[in-house]
This record gives sequence, C-alpha cells and structure tokens, in this order.
Amino acid sequence: MSAEMDALVANATAKLEALEAALYGLKQVRGRFTTEDGMVSAEVDSDGALVALTLSEAVTSVPPAEVGQLIVWACRQASEDAGAQRSKVVATLNESFVPTGQDAPGSVGGGPDSA
Repeated sequence: MSAEMDALVANATAKLEALEAALYGLKQVRGRFTTEDGMVSAEVDSDGALVALTLSEAVTSVPPAEVGQLIVWACRQASEDAGAQRSKVVATLNESFVPTGQDAPGSVGGGPDSA
C-alpha cells in the first residue's frame, strides 16, 4: 500500500476505535444520587431510565406526598449526573473526529494528482 492509503486506513481505524469506545462508555454511564438524609437513592442509566431505587426505613415517618417529591427529585439529580457523564463521553468522541493535518477538509483522498 502507498503511504497515503496506509494513513487513510489508520485514520479510519482510529475513528472506528473511538466510536466503539464511545459506545462502550455510554453503556457504562450510571447516574446516582442519594438525598442528604439518606432516605432516597436513585440510579439511572445513560438514557435516564431508572434502574435502581432505594428507600430507607425512615420514609415510613414522612408523608407520602413528601416521599414522592423526594423520589422525583432524586431521580432528576441522578439523571443530571448521567447527562454530565454522557456529555463527557460524547465530547471525547467529538475530539477524535476534529480534522487535523491530513484529515483537514480538502485533503481526503490525497492530492489532485493522486489516483
């Protein structure tokens, strides 16, 4: 292979690896939050879906409406945590796709005389 083709294959391989790493990273995202009093703990996945909810025995002494608000609030905080983690994964992926050197616009496929 020519040097240009080797560089093209290496670039494509690096981008594929970055994409695979991002997909793996997104699967690992878990947002977690526990209220200060420890009554409610929530865990969500990268899509914001609730995957775990823990209530302490202390919730039995709190009115149900307040417990409901604590649950919703804990889930929201956990979702925000997951969103921040997800943003970091996507930012890392985006950085791997920033054009540099030979990847710059107009350089794909070599020069005007390359065949």
